[in-house]
Amino acid sequence: MEYRHLGRSGFKVPALSFGTGTFGGQGKLFSAWGNTDVSEAKRLVDICLDAGLNLFDSADIYSGGASESILGAAIKGRRDQVLISTKATFRFDDGPNNVGSSRFHLVNAVEAALMRLGTDYIDLFQLHGFDARTPVEETLSTLDDLVRAGKIRYLGVSNFSGWHLMKSLSVSERHGWSRYVANQTYYSLIGRDYEEELMPLGLDQGVGAVVWSPLGWGRLTGKIRRGQPLPETSRLHDTAEFGPPVEQERLYKVVDALDRVAAETGKSIPQIALNWLLQRPTVSSVIIGARNEEQLRQNLGAVGWSLSAGQVKALDEASATTPPYPYWHQRGFAERNPSPV
Repeated sequence: MEYRHLGRSGFKVPALSFGTGTFGGQGKLFSAWGNTDVSEAKRLVDICLDAGLNLFDSADIYSGGASESILGAAIKGRRDQVLISTKATFRFDDGPNNVGSSRFHLVNAVEAALMRLGTDYIDLFQLHGFDARTPVEETLSTLDDLVRAGKIRYLGVSNFSGWHLMKSLSVSERHGWSRYVANQTYYSLIGRDYEEELMPLGLDQGVGAVVWSPLGWGRLTGKIRRGQPLPETSRLHDTAEFGPPVEQERLYKVVDALDRVAAETGKSIPQIALNWLLQRPTVSSVIIGARNEEQLRQNLGAVGWSLSAGQVKALDEASATTPPYPYWHQRGFAERNPSPV
């Protein structure tokens, strides 16, 4: 396993990390991904650690906290061998203050996560979304207090726009508070919006990308083909409406290109899609998920080799889109705006 610095911090994380959204299968939110129990989770953790993957990502709302609880049980007795990443911000229950990035909610959310995870510190804590109703100063001063208290070691965000993140970094710098070093972001061959604003920001400000849904919300598993019905076993039947949209013809164009590269390399479509991401600027870690051992071992095969420059170019061209303004205009001034700046 390759280890990379998380943004411009001194903290190293594995190039692949494991997402525990499949743990639990309880409640209404984020429960359709899987129903992995403690015994299965222990086995998946074993396989990850054997491969050198030691970063496990969760969130308080995954299966109503059950994901964190199962992860905590699965790593019990080996906390020193693993890195834990989790998130909070979205509504956890009906309580009027159990949502957002207020001091009240963040302190309670971190304490509750520590209890469920069975640990006294979180290696990487990320805001799951931007809270426009809470002053940025309140959020960042709270997070800085939690870092100084030793309950959090590194900070990150998820699903922020460029100006949300840049404003936050500016406030942290102004006050000397702990700053965000990670951006858990959606990025895939069929979802390249990250490249237009957040990637240049990450390069400039030293914020590393931790990629979620690298297989395009399950669309790049190799099961979706031109003119073929969606397999009955696909979780897209239950989750497609919640995921990022993608035009069918564009999806097929990308899958066709992946098929050609698969024939050249002998690798699977998911492995190629993951490897492509690992070669992109700012990417510190790519989160893989798995509902069983077979899927996990397949995804772990994305490391230890690299696509050729020609193969990367072919995938780039197949997945390219016209960016929104002003980015398409800036591409016309490439002399002073080289990609990905």
